[in-house]
Amino acid sequence: MTAEEQRAFFEDQGYLVLEDFMTAAEVDTCETEIARLHRFAGSLAADDPQRHNFQLEPYADVTARNALATPLLRKIEETRDYSDIFRDLAAHPKLINTVRMLLGDDLLLFRSTLMLKPALHGSVHAFHQDSAYWPMDPPSLVTVSIALNDSAADNGCIQVIPESHKWGMQDWGLIAQDKDKPLTQRDDLDLSRLTSVPLTAGSALLFHSLVVHGSGPNNSPRPRHTALYAYFPPTVRYRPKPGGAKEKTVPVIHGLGGRPTLTLAADA
Repeated sequence: MTAEEQRAFFEDQGYLVLEDFMTAAEVDTCETEIARLHRFAGSLAADDPQRHNFQLEPYADVTARNALATPLLRKIEETRDYSDIFRDLAAHPKLINTVRMLLGDDLLLFRSTLMLKPALHGSVHAFHQDSAYWPMDPPSLVTVSIALNDSAADNGCIQVIPESHKWGMQDWGLIAQDKDKPLTQRDDLDLSRLTSVPLTAGSALLFHSLVVHGSGPNNSPRPRHTALYAYFPPTVRYRPKPGGAKEKTVPVIHGLGGRPTLTLAADA
């Protein structure tokens, strides 16, 4: 597809696949870095405040989890703070060229996360809209999910509902669910167009932050590692919930005169 066709598809369907934008060497570097981050998580003391950024797989068998040399992690938040590799991946030129095509030249980063579905233990990621949990308005961010190993149905690839970004904001509840749970408890959700999006390592799924998406359990002997970033233009404002911080400083990924960060202030 041309850039114009990609943008039109994204605006209509709410998602877009960017195939093989990373090299095999780049993917290998990321996988090595994930192993290092697991070791780092295992080295943190029980009372270390950094531990809250390293979330254990909540439904894994405790005996199996305790038998491992490193923690069995579901996700790592704020990866920019712990890894130059994942800080730089957020600004990968081939990825950013596509995000700029969707959002414009001035790009800010809302989220930098690793989503990890461990082999045989990865839990269900129930259907939801990202913006339902984010204090950003209008809810028009672009979430990017980068496959760092091949993802398919058996290890819990992402599923999306095309055009669901046109439904408006809805309530979803708890996202992390046990492996035997369905992807939704709602009986009013139209799943007739549900689309699985398998990805090869080094490819990415980009989707509107109102697109309904989720993923099944990982029942395979292969992990499903994903680097997740969320980008937005300066037209999106910070709207914290009551009691939330009045300011939020975010990285500038592209544009805005080359400044490194921008502080967003909540409206009075």
